[in-house]
Order: sequence, then C-alpha cells, then structure tokens
Amino acid sequence: MTRTPCILLVDDDEIGAELTLAALEELGLGIAVEQARDGEEALDLLFHRRPYSIAGAEPYLVLLDLKMPKIDGHEVLRQIRTSEHLKNLRVIVLSSSDQKSDIEQAARLNPEAYLKKPPSIFDLIAQFHQLTPLLLPPGQLR
Repeated sequence: MTRTPCILLVDDDEIGAELTLAALEELGLGIAVEQARDGEEALDLLFHRRPYSIAGAEPYLVLLDLKMPKIDGHEVLRQIRTSEHLKNLRVIVLSSSDQKSDIEQAARLNPEAYLKKPPSIFDLIAQFHQLTPLLLPPGQLR
C-alpha cells in the first residue's frame, strides 16, 4: 500500500489552525494536511494508536504548537526525538510564544525551525515561503 505523504498540524487554537491551513493552501504545494487538536491526539496519530483520517497518511512533517492542553508541544517533540521510529521526522515549531525559555527548551530537541506565529496570514505565508524545502515531502523539489 502506498502511503500518502502529509503534514501533521498540531494546534489547539481553531483560528490559528485555520490560518495555517489557509497559508499552506496559498503556497499551492498541493500537500494533504492531517490535524490534531492537542499533543495527546498528535502522539496517538504518530504512534498509530489512532487512525489518520486521510487514507494511508504518513506524516513527513509536523507543524507543532507548544502551548496545548493534555500534552504540550515540548513533550510531543521530546517523544518524537526519543522514538527510534520517529526521531528523523521533520518538526517545525509554530508557536505564539517568544519566551526565551520556550525557544531554548525546543531548541534542545532540534526542531528544523522555530516560528513565532505572526500577526497576519501574509506574514505566515512569507515565513512558509522561505521554508518551502522543509514543507515539501522528501525528494520533491520545486
């Protein structure tokens, strides 16, 4: 069975998630996006304790908020990096936090990037545009 490459968007803020989805769509990359509303749901999806809604989905990138209920983004990132199966999964932290402690804690777990959620969708599109190679599935060039 061929797995469909997708981005896993993990964000408990419905409006923020909608803006992120709109920014990704605006880039025109044509990539499927799976959503998790908190860290617990994200880990259930990543560790296959819960099925993806996209048939045969396989995330190659996680867009991860830090401040979430149940399990926060730091713990999700820690579990990704300590899992033999997931440790090479790309992770971009997309957080409203610009606190030094959050940035440093995330940096110790080596995300590919740390983005502060910008005030407008246009700024988010510009940030994503700069990160296009990370947003594309492995081996896909534009």
